[in-house]
Amino acid sequence: MHREGEWRATKLADVSVCNESNEKIGDVNDVILDKSGKATTVILGVGGFLGMGEHYVAVTFDQLKWVDEGVRSTTASTSTAPASGTATNVDGTRTTTGSAITTTSTNTKENWYPDRAVFNATKDQLKSMPEFKY
Repeated sequence: MHREGEWRATKLADVSVCNESNEKIGDVNDVILDKSGKATTVILGVGGFLGMGEHYVAVTFDQLKWVDEGVRSTTASTSTAPASGTATNVDGTRTTTGSAITTTSTNTKENWYPDRAVFNATKDQLKSMPEFKY
């Protein structure tokens, strides 16, 4: 039976990874386990198109913050979105700057995976990390 805080490893692949500003910086490509079954390393894919030219980097599992709620959009005074116009959320929805707080979530507890992972880096910082080779 599914318990709160448990995720299916197969569903973690392709989970979006964003930074603290909710900018998408990559995706989970793989999860590496140790002999005891504990998740130790997460392989992130950054850049590329349709899997071609993607740069893979390894980060420890505990460096990621796993988030079970949708991306929040807030008013212009507290938003991390551009000063005017629209911002694209991690899930592809568009939010007009200055709108009321909304939460967008395509995930439910039945999916057995988080909405996204947060890693405090930019896409360029990830690309400059040593490449993980399978």
